[in-house]
Amino acid sequence: MKQHLLFIALLFTFLGFSQGKKDYEIGILLDNQTPELAPLLRELQNEIKSVVGADANINFSDKNILTNYYDLQKAEANYNTLINNETDIILAFGPINNTVITRQQEHKKPTILFGTVNSDLIRLKEGQQSSGIHNFAYLIASQSFNEDLKTLQQLSNFKKVGIAIEKDIADVLPFREIFDQELAALDASYTLIPYENISDLTGQLEGIDAFYLAGGFFLNEDEIKQLAQALIVKKIPSFTSTDIDDVEAGLLATNQAEENISQFFRRIALSVEAYVNGTDLAELPIYLDYEDKLTVNYNTAERVGIPIKYSLIATTNFVGDFENVLSEKKYNLLEVMNDAVGRNLNLQASKKDVELRTQDVKTAKSNYLPNITAAATGTYVDPDLAEISGGQNPEYSTAGNITLQQTIFSESANANINIQKNLEKAQQESFNADQLNTLLDASNAYFNALILKANLQIQSQNLDVTKKNLEIATQNYEAGQSGKSDVLRFRSELASNTQSLVEAANQLEQAYYALNQVLNNPIDFEIDVDEAELEKGIFEGYDYERFRDFLDDPTLRRPFVSFLVEEALRNAPELKSLDYNIKATERNIKLNGSGRFLPTLALQGQYNRSFNQWGAGSTPEPVLNSNYNIGLNLSIPIFRQNQQNINRQTAIIQKDQLEINTDNTKLNIERNVNDAVLSIINQIANIELSQVSEQTAKEALELTQASYANGAVNLVQLIDAQTNYLQAQLAKANAVYNYFLSSIQLERIIGYYFLLHTEAENQQFIQRFNQYMIGRQ
Repeated sequence: MKQHLLFIALLFTFLGFSQGKKDYEIGILLDNQTPELAPLLRELQNEIKSVVGADANINFSDKNILTNYYDLQKAEANYNTLINNETDIILAFGPINNTVITRQQEHKKPTILFGTVNSDLIRLKEGQQSSGIHNFAYLIASQSFNEDLKTLQQLSNFKKVGIAIEKDIADVLPFREIFDQELAALDASYTLIPYENISDLTGQLEGIDAFYLAGGFFLNEDEIKQLAQALIVKKIPSFTSTDIDDVEAGLLATNQAEENISQFFRRIALSVEAYVNGTDLAELPIYLDYEDKLTVNYNTAERVGIPIKYSLIATTNFVGDFENVLSEKKYNLLEVMNDAVGRNLNLQASKKDVELRTQDVKTAKSNYLPNITAAATGTYVDPDLAEISGGQNPEYSTAGNITLQQTIFSESANANINIQKNLEKAQQESFNADQLNTLLDASNAYFNALILKANLQIQSQNLDVTKKNLEIATQNYEAGQSGKSDVLRFRSELASNTQSLVEAANQLEQAYYALNQVLNNPIDFEIDVDEAELEKGIFEGYDYERFRDFLDDPTLRRPFVSFLVEEALRNAPELKSLDYNIKATERNIKLNGSGRFLPTLALQGQYNRSFNQWGAGSTPEPVLNSNYNIGLNLSIPIFRQNQQNINRQTAIIQKDQLEINTDNTKLNIERNVNDAVLSIINQIANIELSQVSEQTAKEALELTQASYANGAVNLVQLIDAQTNYLQAQLAKANAVYNYFLSSIQLERIIGYYFLLHTEAENQQFIQRFNQYMIGRQ
């Protein structure tokens, strides 16, 4: 019974409290409406209801949301409509509404004017903190055209800036007076660009070296992108007074912080709450202090040629995906591999070794080609000697001969030809191994660039987290919840994280240099790398799920590894090269063994002719002035200083050494296959677990940040949470890349790169495994 009485008492208390809350109808005056404005309007309404809901019932009727579309007469009519209907509070936005409302001598209904102009366009009495006008309040943002232009000049060093403002607003407010003064202080000039549509903006970009969007709140996303692209094409750096969304769409920079709009809406809601609770709007503060935060689009900065100074990194937020927008070529892995095969300098040098071996084969074969020489002589003899020589040595004589030498059979020549052919094949296999290694080096360089690219993005995000943590620490210190040591610690963390970001950017540049070297590009050639994703793009043929199942099941893993070992042993160019070297050595053993008793047979011939003779001792032309001879030479080496036995023993030792190297290479291959498979298993587990770890670390960081802001956890716990999140992000980003890299390393070991083979060839590889499994049953 007592419980029922208590429930009834509480019910009547609640009903009485509900009936005590007054209803307020809020009307809104706008200068314009766009689809992009609708969600912001809902956010404002929800904020007001959330803040004021405990004190009053707040209503927003669509009929009381009125737009003038930059028509002054329409604005006056809209204002009068709200004055004369059931509206209790008026919220007014825009310069046209500002013109109408500030003309009023008396504000019959409480009116809050906001979002109209910034601090440059308001001239207040010294020390003025409120409107001082009954039923009237307005908000002045600390945002300044002057500060924006200063920042733009720091970024671009402009001499003439184009300043864009909606035409209807430019006709109402004294912008020229303001910009004349502000640009003179910057030692620069400007041109005002009033616009009604996007064509007005893109058509007036000539003759300026910077662009400032001083008013662009009602431009939609597509229009901002169109404007940004036009500016990028002309390499004109830009700045906007609007929010970060427009920078993400392609404009260069803004001083607007991401949380400014929420802060703005909260202030309006608090003003409504103050009025509902009995405070005259005349007493409300008019200033809304924003903390300027420079936000720069990294990609746009590169496209327009604005270098990002390291001094700005600690105080600047970056948006963009850290793509190299200046790249003259963007590579995927297949393109990297193909270019490496065709252009790598080390591989070209290795190919020359094969060509040199081919020349050695030609030299060896040339021993069976004839050797023909021609000779001519002219002789002068002492006349006294010639006189008594009886015509044998005339004073002057000329003669010539042609000599032919032809090897018919030579065991050493035959052996040399065979040896050189095997050495040529061995060199070709060494080239094949170099080709496989070059492909692996190129793949390593490609994935290393991807890893460092992800690292740069994550380090940038981590720097943003540190900046946020520093803000929380500063707020806690100012509120007396923590000591200054927390602020100093986060400032130290900020410096450290900034250095990490700088190092990450430089490491990525170094990775691009390394990839350029492998591909024989100029070192400073601008390149970028395509994202590598599981079962997407060129990696669609990598059956990740099936491969994971193979390795996850021990009953399949062992035979699969054994099959890979067999494939590796069958394909290994290192083993083939050793085998050809063994064959060459065996031929050398045979030459210095039984082959030494085989004779060498050669044919030799010579044709001689006496052309002329005269002077002392000369005789009349002989009847026979030419002759020839032909001979057959047969030789057998009997004992050559024991060199043949020594050469045979040396060749046997060389063969033994090659066979030992072969066995060792086989063991290395088997071990490398097993190591590579285990590495892939690790990476598969990393892919699965890093996703969970990253999400958990992110949630933990968000909770820790909230707890730290409330004083529930200490500084060390917050830094630990941030560090854990950083490590989890890096692990997740690198997991897939490391999986692909481990797979490529395994492909190198087995001597078969799937990306470089056709689908039919890859299917044959799978069929060989299936047949291997059948054979084991």
